[in-house]
This record gives sequence, C-alpha cells and structure tokens, in this order.
Amino acid sequence: MLKAFVRMMRKNYLFTFGCIICAFWIFTAIFAGVIAPYDPIAQELAVKLKPPTLQHIFGTDNFGRDIFSRVIYGGRYSLLAGCVTVVLVAVIGSIYGAVAGYVGGVVDDIMMRLSEMILSFPSLILAMCINAALGSSLLNTMFALVIVAWPSYARLMRSVVITVKENEYIEAARAIGASRFRIMIKEIMPNSISSILIMATTDLGNQILMFSTLSFLGLGSAPPTPEWGMMVSDGVNYFNKFWVAGFPGLAIFTMAVGANFIGDGLRDLLDPKLRKQI
Repeated sequence: MLKAFVRMMRKNYLFTFGCIICAFWIFTAIFAGVIAPYDPIAQELAVKLKPPTLQHIFGTDNFGRDIFSRVIYGGRYSLLAGCVTVVLVAVIGSIYGAVAGYVGGVVDDIMMRLSEMILSFPSLILAMCINAALGSSLLNTMFALVIVAWPSYARLMRSVVITVKENEYIEAARAIGASRFRIMIKEIMPNSISSILIMATTDLGNQILMFSTLSFLGLGSAPPTPEWGMMVSDGVNYFNKFWVAGFPGLAIFTMAVGANFIGDGLRDLLDPKLRKQI
C-alpha cells in the first residue's frame, strides 16, 4: 500500500497538488499566531479598504483589519468545522448503516426510512433551519451540518455491508460460532471502511463550502470571528474592492479543490480495480 501511495504521488499530479494545498492550509492554521503579521480582529479605520500593498499584502477590510491575517486565522475555524463534521458524520453514518445493512429486515426498513426522511429535505435549507433555531455559533453550525450529512454515509455503508456480508469468510465466521457483534466489528467494518474513507475525504471540501455558506448567510460564528465565509459576506457590499471578498473566497476554493483531488487519488489507491493501473 505504501509503495502504491508513493507511485501515485509520482504519477497523479492532481493528488500531489491536493496534498500540497491541504498541507499548506493545515500548516498555516496551526501556526497562524506565528505567520499572521497582525491581530486579525484589531481595527484601524485610518487604513480601511486599502488595496494590497507591501504592508498589507491582501489589503484591508471595511474596518481596517488586515485581510491576510484574517485569512490565516480563518483557516482554523473553517478547517476545524470541516474536519470535525466529516469525522462525526463518518462515524455516525458508518455505525448506523452497518447495523441496518447487517441486521436487515424490519430494522433495516425503519432505519433507512428515517435517513431518507432527512435526505428528502434540501440539505442547505435544513441546516439553515436547525442553525437558526439553535442560534448562531460554531458548535451549532457543526451540529446542523452533522444532522444533514450523516444519512449519505449511512446509505453508502449499508450498501457496502449488504455486499460484504455475503462473502464466504463471513459465512465461515458464523460457522465457528462468532457473534453478530464480533462479525460486524472484526470482519465487516474493516472490509467496508475504504468506501467511507474515500467519501469522507471528498466530502471535506463540501462541508467547508457548506459551513462557509452558512457563515455567509450570517448563521455561522459570531463577528468579529475571522471565518472565510463571513469574510466573503463582508465583502458583498464592496464589489469594487475585489480583495475584501476575493482572497477569503480563493482560500475556500483552493481548500475544497485540494480535498477533492485527494479524494479522487484515494479512490484510485483503495479501489482494487483501479490500483492495478497505478
């Protein structure tokens, strides 16, 4: 697997590019306090809406805050929200879907109808309603994203488990008296997790976009938090000042694209049919 990963890094330039982008944003988010030249919430009205200069390489916003520093610090909130959301929905959806797929019957029908009920609502509208009802905060936004995202993982895991549980090694485990719980934990889950891993990696960019959208609509972190979506929202009234919304929008775009490149690369690596071509 490691050799295949190295070969893919050499041959799949998009995957390598995606790894570089994501590593860059993770690094800047971790060391934001060292990299950022200014306090991200410090206001200096004397230099408000200044274009990019050597002193403020991304310019300043309508409160005179340094946009470069805010973009660097904003990565902490956007990446945290995206990563935590993806991990939670992957765990919840995987367990839920595995139980439904393995048990089957009436239990499967009831559990899947519940997930389909959530999927029947437009994800953005449902997340907006949940977030508006709970109040605008980082935790409430992540909670809303988890609620709307986990059914997709559950359906994927269920379909994979239904296929895996018919394999001969599962029948062998039943024959030697292994319990259902042991079979699910030891045999089914490890052989089904690759699909969830690929989906989670690809979905990271989507969750960051969703979080940024909610923040853009005023349902994310409270001002003056330096969050990418909120920064784009602040720049809506200043279209002639491209840097106010342009640079945080570019950060959202690059992170989403990088995560999707990694997801595509992992699919090629973990899929046995595609792995032979690497």
